[in-house]
Amino acid sequence: MFLLRSSAQGLSVSEAHLAQHIAEQMAITTGRSASPSERRSWERSLPRLRADLLDAGLGDVEMLVEYQLPLTSKRADVVLAGQHPQTGRASYLVVELKQWSEAERFEDSDVLVRIDSYGNHPVLHPLEQVRGYCDYLTDFVVALCEDEHELAGTAYLHNATNLGIADLRDMATPDAGRPARMFSGQDRSQFLDYLRSRFAPGVAGAEYADRLLNSRVAPSKQLLALAADEVQRREQFVLLDEQRDAYELVLHAMEKARRGTTKTAVVVIGGPGSGKSVIALSLMGELSRQGRGVMHATGSQSFTKTLRKVAGARAPRVRKLFGYFNAFMAAEPNELECLILDEAHRIRETSESRFTRKEHRTGRPQLDELLSAARVPVFLLDQNQVVRPGEMGTVEAITGYAESLGMDVHEIDLDGQFRCGGSALYVEWVERLLGLAPGGPFAWEGDGSFDLHVVDSPDELEHVLAVRQDDGYTARMAAGYCWPWSDPEPDGTLVPDVRIGDWSRPWNLKGDRSVGGAPAAALWATDPAGFGQVGCIYTAQGFEYDHAGIIIGPDLVWRDGHWRSVREGNRDPALRNRTKVSDHDFDRLVRNVYKVLLTRGMQSAWVYSPDRQTREFLRGLVRR
Repeated sequence: MFLLRSSAQGLSVSEAHLAQHIAEQMAITTGRSASPSERRSWERSLPRLRADLLDAGLGDVEMLVEYQLPLTSKRADVVLAGQHPQTGRASYLVVELKQWSEAERFEDSDVLVRIDSYGNHPVLHPLEQVRGYCDYLTDFVVALCEDEHELAGTAYLHNATNLGIADLRDMATPDAGRPARMFSGQDRSQFLDYLRSRFAPGVAGAEYADRLLNSRVAPSKQLLALAADEVQRREQFVLLDEQRDAYELVLHAMEKARRGTTKTAVVVIGGPGSGKSVIALSLMGELSRQGRGVMHATGSQSFTKTLRKVAGARAPRVRKLFGYFNAFMAAEPNELECLILDEAHRIRETSESRFTRKEHRTGRPQLDELLSAARVPVFLLDQNQVVRPGEMGTVEAITGYAESLGMDVHEIDLDGQFRCGGSALYVEWVERLLGLAPGGPFAWEGDGSFDLHVVDSPDELEHVLAVRQDDGYTARMAAGYCWPWSDPEPDGTLVPDVRIGDWSRPWNLKGDRSVGGAPAAALWATDPAGFGQVGCIYTAQGFEYDHAGIIIGPDLVWRDGHWRSVREGNRDPALRNRTKVSDHDFDRLVRNVYKVLLTRGMQSAWVYSPDRQTREFLRGLVRR
């Protein structure tokens, strides 16, 4: 998709009204209004690029203005299309136009730069930006994956002098596998020579632009081969019973979609440890091996980042196949063959957030975006893991919406239990304890496959977990969001916000960077250095470890024979607003939070409550 297409020569006809024309196209195709900065860029940068093409004798080169990268909302400023002067192949040049007059290195970063007008908000070096666009096109546009062509990128800072961007020039290291060049306005003669080296004069670029625009969109065979190698070689997944049923049903739906026009949604329902993520990764490996257009998405930053790290450990390009639910706002219908939606209970009403600009807010349901994006969308969910307001990934919502669109729908319930030592009894105990399943709490007698204990203090809790961690097992301590959460001190020291009597420990980090030896938030559950911090629902959900320590905070206490949720005892900003979260919803969400935390352990769970009555109630149920 693009907002304007023209030869360089033809662009001059509409130059006087160029910005207005592109803005109108943006309103029609995206439903949003152009910002003043976008209009200025079109008014000033596009005529400059057009003039350079004409002066280089390349008036027949085709210009795709505001070219949208497939399956994303990202746009390249311009993609030029024509014939390569040496090879005679299709030649494409991704052009990033910058109006910056000055820019400098951001602190000691090798890839981030600072511009005065942006304040303290650093941005990616324009060469890295355009290289990323080229990489993405190579990985997802089939014509660029399979046909012989020439593809390169350039960053053109046409208002800048070499002195004004001296830092950026020093940072611009060559990369033979990712050809890209950067030019300032002072380099105009070299820029013209570079354009001539990429395009043959007198050859119309329209045919080559058509090839690009008409190409099928799918992950490249090379990228899928990397994904298959990464996913399948890391672990040999064995699928049992209903897991295998779900796996085979998805493959069958894929063949059915290939032979005809039928779309099928597959909904896989299962509790913690029932194998949903194993199914997802098995499908990723097999469909990647087959060269099918498949992607994986979740609504969890921690989960996605860990999958990207694990699945793309040796091949970073594979990480592009693991995204988020809100990445499909601009996807064309059926751009993918299969979209695997793990942790689908975290689907939200819309993909919009508080950071979404007003003009981008269309109100389109996120379910509609996800169902539209692939011929076979696969939803893997546990309805009792809905822990935040606005999460609406239920079986009823998904199946009802899919059927309203005329899609076939298949549901599979995973009865098997693979987390918590394979103990279905323990999962039942947790759900009945919290009132999430009928029957009420019952005494834990044990079943030989899972250990459950109630401890008397946070010191004891930490000690038993530390012993197991030292023995080579994985162990983590998580708590309800019932204490304040501070940023680290300037020297990197973590603030011990979780305070119970004389005992205190810090929460896991909030951000994406390691600080003071503690791992980034997304890696708390998987990095051994995460043991020193208390995790919360947002970092624990989706993960498992051998031994789980759980602090049931003052937001859920046992009184007079039943649970009482206490809003005042909770510090989660998402739950404290009474206008947005009713008392009934607060109670349901808090119980779901503790259901998740209580079912992270593979071998044991150690439970503590600072509330004496609650602790005595739990001890009465759990017999050593």
